Amino acid sequence: MKSKILFMGTPDFAKVQLEALIKAGANVIGAVTQPDKPKGRKMILTPPPVKVCAEEHGIPVYQPKTLRGEEFAALLQEIAPELIVVAAYGKILPENVINYPGVGCICVHGSLLPKYRGAAPIQRAIIDGEAETGITIMHIDPGIDTGDMISKVSVKIELDDNFETVHDKLANAGAELLCKTIEELEAGTASREKQDDTNSTYAAKIENEDCLLDFDTDALSVHNRIRGLSPFPLAVVSQGDRALKIVRSELADTKKEHANPGEVLLCDAKANRIEVACRRGSVYITNLLPEGKGRMNASDYINGRKISAGDILKKYSK
Repeated sequence: MKSKILFMGTPDFAKVQLEALIKAGANVIGAVTQPDKPKGRKMILTPPPVKVCAEEHGIPVYQPKTLRGEEFAALLQEIAPELIVVAAYGKILPENVINYPGVGCICVHGSLLPKYRGAAPIQRAIIDGEAETGITIMHIDPGIDTGDMISKVSVKIELDDNFETVHDKLANAGAELLCKTIEELEAGTASREKQDDTNSTYAAKIENEDCLLDFDTDALSVHNRIRGLSPFPLAVVSQGDRALKIVRSELADTKKEHANPGEVLLCDAKANRIEVACRRGSVYITNLLPEGKGRMNASDYINGRKISAGDILKKYSK
């Protein structure tokens, strides 16, 4: 990889891509990332993972408030990248940035495009019960994840996977595919395939409404939503007048109909299981986050006499 690469990304997913480029000996001339943000209860100003990684390897870091206007255009002219690689940067690139590099402006996207374009492809795929997702590397155009596709790799979603585990599998698969794709771009052997817009779906950003868990559906849908939102931001229900967030679940039954969805059917501390009825089937809750407490196993919650058979877990409302 001889091209002068400008890397653009922000979170851990992007950090894995940058680390792979560095390990492969790529000529990364700079990293563009989002500004530092306050985090935690004490709101400590924290740099994004890409910034930390880049600084550890002596790569210049740029954190522009906007990519539009003369300031960033002047930076492009100054550092003159031949290839721009984008991975979960968090902002839409203007056309002058997209069209600047000669080798191309490419993106590592966490889905098998044209499915799951948008901000939350991993979470949405799990919530929808997909058995497979993947990475697509594409040329960036002015649309949202609509550019011509260069390469793909598939990744299985297992029934016990959650957002974190699928995220990590995709990040590693994407890093390997990225290095291979750049070599093909530089050699002039990379393929280029237009997306079929008729098969496209959109993965909207996860909102608070998406986290409201409703047991008045089938058990598989409940399980999928719990794992798609774990370890963050977590699915939430109401237990009495308090919020209860669900960290981990297992399928208990998928067929039996229940008249009272949300009813706690069984509390088994020894097996670390709280069985909750769904409209069809039931799930075991094995790890949870009570309001005002830390994350805990179901057994600790049961032993603390915080839940009993017959309790009702309802759709959360303040």
